[in-house]
Amino acid sequence: MAWNEPGGNDRDPWGGGGKDQGPPDLDEVVKKLQEKIGGLFGGRRGGGGGSPGGGMKLPRGNRRLILVLVAVVVLVLLGIKGFYIVQPAERGVVQRLGAFYTVTTPGPHLMIPFIDKVTVINVDQVNKFGHRAQMLTRDENIVDITLTVQYRIQDAANFLFRDADPVKTIYNAVESALREVTGKSALDEIITENRSAIAAMVKQNTQKLLDFYQTGLVVTNVNIQDAKPPEEVKDAFDDATRAMADKERVQNQAEAYANDIVPRARGAAARQIEDAKAYTAKVVSEAKGESRRFLALYEEYRKAPEVTRQRLYLDTMQEVLTDTGKVILDVKEGSGNITFLPLDRLLGPSTGKPVPKALPGYESLQAESAAQKVVEEAARKLERTRNVDRARRNR
Repeated sequence: MAWNEPGGNDRDPWGGGGKDQGPPDLDEVVKKLQEKIGGLFGGRRGGGGGSPGGGMKLPRGNRRLILVLVAVVVLVLLGIKGFYIVQPAERGVVQRLGAFYTVTTPGPHLMIPFIDKVTVINVDQVNKFGHRAQMLTRDENIVDITLTVQYRIQDAANFLFRDADPVKTIYNAVESALREVTGKSALDEIITENRSAIAAMVKQNTQKLLDFYQTGLVVTNVNIQDAKPPEEVKDAFDDATRAMADKERVQNQAEAYANDIVPRARGAAARQIEDAKAYTAKVVSEAKGESRRFLALYEEYRKAPEVTRQRLYLDTMQEVLTDTGKVILDVKEGSGNITFLPLDRLLGPSTGKPVPKALPGYESLQAESAAQKVVEEAARKLERTRNVDRARRNR
């Protein structure tokens, strides 16, 4: 029963009187406690008639022994609880009174027992996990991707205190980065063409998210192990793959044909260009020669116009009659006869000699009209030459 309940004789726990005696004296209580402690260490109790304030006193040697024992216990506790070693691949995160205090490097260190708490984190160990998901590509196709992610702890303090679950965070970050990169890529790029570049972009985007949330983790490698369409559309995808192979084959054939035909076409074009240049040079040279000949003829024409005209007429007649096998001569009016001169028989088929002047009717040959045309053409050429010469003088 309680000391103040009925039947307890109104005595307090320290042996004092009842309610009528009032509260116990504090000095008296301390003295009684000292006597009890002294009895435990082999002391003697003070008599009831002792001096005031006199209680239990320990011998001087016992007090020194107790101090030594206390010091030894403290040292042992410090040795057991206050000494720790951090390995080369580890970092020690120290908490003092529950709050973050510091990060210790590899080597031996001391801590305050029951006040400091040290958590050792391995920062060189590479961890790995796999991830598989179905993603929607840029061209609205579904791709089944399987990848592995390797990571390690870079900042031990952030790993412990900045994020409640860093491992779950990196898993979600990888899925988010993969979804973003896949949504910006076509199916062909993911499956065949650009898989390594996509893995690099997933790694970069994942690291940005981890740094943003201060997880203390660093991604060391992302490897896309497999990327394929779902099983439901595998047959259609195989057909598309074969079509792509046919496309590549046709492209290779076209490139081979182009590599064969283009050089030959270029060679033919270069040859035609050279022929055109040669023809141009020939025509220009002939034109310059004709121009010089007409200029020389023009000088002679200026000196003796009639003689030059007559000479041109005779030369032209000689050229025309040389290639003519039959000649019809003019006769007087009213005679009704036509004179026929067989030059081909007289000159022979292969002589090519001009008509002798001794033949009858030579002066009245009727080729004058053709010769006159030639002379007029020569006169026009001379006139053009004269204009050119006049233009040069004006310059």
